[in-house]
Amino acid sequence: MELSPLTAVSPIDGRYADKTAPLRDIFSEYGLIERRVKTEIAWLLALCDEPGLPETGTLTADERAALQAIADNFSLENAQRVKTIEATTRHDVKAVEYFIRESLPESCTRLSEFIHFACTSEDINNVSHALQLIDGVRVLRAAQKKLEETLAALSDETIALPMLAHTHGQPASPTTLGKELAVFVHRLRRQAAQVEAVVSALPAKMSGAVGNYNAHVAAAPDVDWPAFSRRVIESLGLVQNPYTTQIESHDGMAELFDAMIRWNTVLLDLDRDIWTYVSMRYLKQKAVAGEVGSSTMPHKINPIDFENSEGNLGLANAILGHLAVKLPVSRLQRDLTDSTTIRNIGAGFAYTLIAVASTLRGLGRISPSTEALAADLDHAWEVLAEPIQTVMRRYGVPEAYEKLKTLTRGHAMSAETIHAFIDTLTEIPEADRARLKGMKPADYIGLAAGMKLPR
Repeated sequence: MELSPLTAVSPIDGRYADKTAPLRDIFSEYGLIERRVKTEIAWLLALCDEPGLPETGTLTADERAALQAIADNFSLENAQRVKTIEATTRHDVKAVEYFIRESLPESCTRLSEFIHFACTSEDINNVSHALQLIDGVRVLRAAQKKLEETLAALSDETIALPMLAHTHGQPASPTTLGKELAVFVHRLRRQAAQVEAVVSALPAKMSGAVGNYNAHVAAAPDVDWPAFSRRVIESLGLVQNPYTTQIESHDGMAELFDAMIRWNTVLLDLDRDIWTYVSMRYLKQKAVAGEVGSSTMPHKINPIDFENSEGNLGLANAILGHLAVKLPVSRLQRDLTDSTTIRNIGAGFAYTLIAVASTLRGLGRISPSTEALAADLDHAWEVLAEPIQTVMRRYGVPEAYEKLKTLTRGHAMSAETIHAFIDTLTEIPEADRARLKGMKPADYIGLAAGMKLPR
C-alpha cells in the first residue's frame, strides 16, 4: 500500500501531517543524513586547514567550494543514494562516508582517506542530533511564540473583566479573566527562556572511540586535537564536552527535554482551565457552519481543540520523559540502546507541535461571556467576608474571622445580609463602613486590573 496520510501508521504523518510538516526535513531519516554529511564535511575542511596534516594538501578556493557544496546542496536523491550504499554496508554512518567519497571532485580524490578521519560514528551522530534539536526548537518556538502572543493579547483585552475565582472548586476572592491568563503567559515565557538557554549551549564531542583521541594522536601526535575538535564543534554552533566515553553523555539532551516537558505541562494546565471555564460558561465558543459537535446531540459545541491538545501533550511528555531518563544512561564506555531510542526525538517534537496548533485554534474560537461572569459574581456575596473581616481586624474587633465564619459559612448571602452585618460594626469608622457597603463582589478584585503583562 502506498504511503500517504491515509495509510501512515502514526498520526504524526497521517491525520496530523499538515501540522507536523515543518519537522520533516529535520527529524526524518533524510534530515539526519543531511546533518551527518554537514558534520563530515565540516570535519574534512578543518583537517585540510590543519598545518599538522600537510598530507591533505592546500585547498584551492574552487576545491573548498566544491566540498562545501556536497553539504549545502544535499538532496533527497543524495539521501536515497546513501540508503542504497547502506544496504551493502549495513552501517548508516559508513554509508555517509562512502557517499562523500564518491561525491569528491576529481581534484580532491587525495582526500578520500581523510573523510571520517579518526572519527567514531558517534562523533558524527551526536553532532548531527544536536543540529536537529537546534532546528527543531526553532520550529517549535515559532509556534509557541504565536500561542504566547495570542494568549497575551487575550489577557490584555480582558485584564479588567471581573471573574469569580475558584479555589478547591469553590467560590473564592474575585479576580479578572485577563489576570488569570497573564499567569499562564508568564509561566510559558519563563519555561521558554529555559528551553532557549539549554538549546543555545548543547554539548557535543568529536574525540574518538572512547573519548581519548586515541587514533588521532597515533596518526598525528603533534596536532592539538582537543583544540581542533573544539573549533569544529563551535563552528557548528555547539559547545564542546571535553569528558566523554564513546558517546556524548546526552545530559544536555535530557536538560532540553525536561525543559520542554515543563513548557508542555504549563500548556496542559492552561488547556484544562480553559476547558473548565467553557464548561462553566464563562467562555463562549464560536459556532462554525457545517461543523458537528455530536453525532446525536445537535446542540453541542465541544471544546475539542483543548482536549486534543491535552491528549497530544501527554504523548509528547511521555516520549520526552523517556528520552530524558534513558539517553544519559549507557553501560561502561557505550551500549547501543541510545541509538534506536534517539531516533524518536522527532515524535516528541511533533506531538508538542500538534498540541500547540490545537490550543491556538481553540483560543481563536473563544470569547468571554460577560453575562455569565457577572451573574456568578452577583450570586457570591459571601466572598466579601474576607475584606470585611480584614478591616475588622485592622480596627481590633475581636474574633473578626470567627464572626464572619458564623455569618457566611454554609449560608446563602445577599447584599442585604452583608449590609445588615456591616451596620453592626460600630467599632469601625463610618467612612470604612460606607466603603465596605459600597463594595460589590465584582469590585473586589484587588490590583488585578492593573496587572498587565510587560511587552
